[in-house]
Amino acid sequence: MATVGSTGPARGYSKIYPRSAKGFYTRWRWFFVFATQLFFYGMPWLQWGGRQAMLFDIEARRFYIFGLVLYPQDVFYLAALLIISALLLFLFTAVAGRQWCGYACPQTVYTEIFLWVEEKFEGNRAQRMRLDGAPLSWAKFWRKGGKHLVWLAIGLWTGFTFVGYFTPIRELALQVLAFSVGSWALFWILFYGFATWGNAGFMREQVCKYMCPYARFQGAMFDRDTLIVTYVAKRGEPRGKRSKKADYKAEGLGDCIDCTMCVQVCPTGIDIRDGLQYECISCAACIDACDDVMDMMGYPRGLIRYSTETAIEKDWGKREIVQRVKRPRVLVYALVLALASVALAASLWLRTPFKVDIIRDRATMARLVKGGEIENVYRVHVMNATEQEQTFVLAVEGLPHLALAEGTRTAVTIGPEQSASVPVQLRLPHGEASPGSHRIAFVVSSEGVGTVREKSAFIVPR
Repeated sequence: MATVGSTGPARGYSKIYPRSAKGFYTRWRWFFVFATQLFFYGMPWLQWGGRQAMLFDIEARRFYIFGLVLYPQDVFYLAALLIISALLLFLFTAVAGRQWCGYACPQTVYTEIFLWVEEKFEGNRAQRMRLDGAPLSWAKFWRKGGKHLVWLAIGLWTGFTFVGYFTPIRELALQVLAFSVGSWALFWILFYGFATWGNAGFMREQVCKYMCPYARFQGAMFDRDTLIVTYVAKRGEPRGKRSKKADYKAEGLGDCIDCTMCVQVCPTGIDIRDGLQYECISCAACIDACDDVMDMMGYPRGLIRYSTETAIEKDWGKREIVQRVKRPRVLVYALVLALASVALAASLWLRTPFKVDIIRDRATMARLVKGGEIENVYRVHVMNATEQEQTFVLAVEGLPHLALAEGTRTAVTIGPEQSASVPVQLRLPHGEASPGSHRIAFVVSSEGVGTVREKSAFIVPR
């Protein structure tokens, strides 16, 4: 079982100044920065059928996801989605560790953006450290002030976009421009804006270390075949400084030149050479930095790399690592995830886009009417969950000669995303059924939409 270590004895907090890294994994991180933010900032503006494509309208109690309209009664879809997300997290973590944290987690993404802004205003790592230690001056004031203004602009735009998922964003934009935005919308824009500013600008790695629970329970999902960012100690040790031309092996040294570049680029400030630590978010910045140093020294790359504990111990290559992906834990996660995903997809595919509720008249359970017939009274409530007007036809089945009373509406037209209640009288000739409760079903259908059968009961008095 993989163990999660610590960075050393407890000490007071000191600001971390991560150095910029360049390389394969850095490009991947920026790819995910652009991809996630393109989706997040762009999706609310996308239109679908004359409305916002993705809108979680809490006030109207409707969730719009492209052509799908969900209501509070569809909460089990949300529960299923959360279960699938949890299973996906378990599966991905068991296979590849915390790469979600390193590449696509919002905290990582916005920290990366904010660090880029900081570097543009304040310079590289050494320049930022000198600036923070320098006395207040006009140059320091405008650099710090300009950085925070851009940070706040990004944070407020993020808060505005987030609220735009719950309030039509085009209307919200007009309200903001006219200074007429509602108090609650304004509160949440400011709340999420300043939260982004604080988390990505100030707290940064502290969120990953102390606020995110994932860092604490990752050890339960890791095993010795989980892919992690790891330092190959048997190749790198004993570490030590040397000249590029030195015969370091004759001096008894390993490949690590103890340049600490892996520490300087780490956004959480750990030393990966100390082993796996819960603070590591698998961003692989240390891999890019170390590979650059290895290239400079003329040594093979891979002193720090993605690998597994078993692969390091047994000198496995990529083929053996991939083969160990097919282990029992991963296969069980994958099977359960596949079943849950198929079940959710099938449920959505077979979902009828209207809902029917049958409410019995509790004041009169059953009564004899003119002609010696037995009558039960109901109220059929139909909700049209589509975005077009629909005509619904009512029928009943379950008992011979059971029929809708003369004058009862057999069809009802309901507007898009509207509902209506229809009073229904059912009649059965006396003597056609024994006294007691009999199962029946109301059949509600709409051409091109589907049919719903809703169970109820018909009471025959003694």
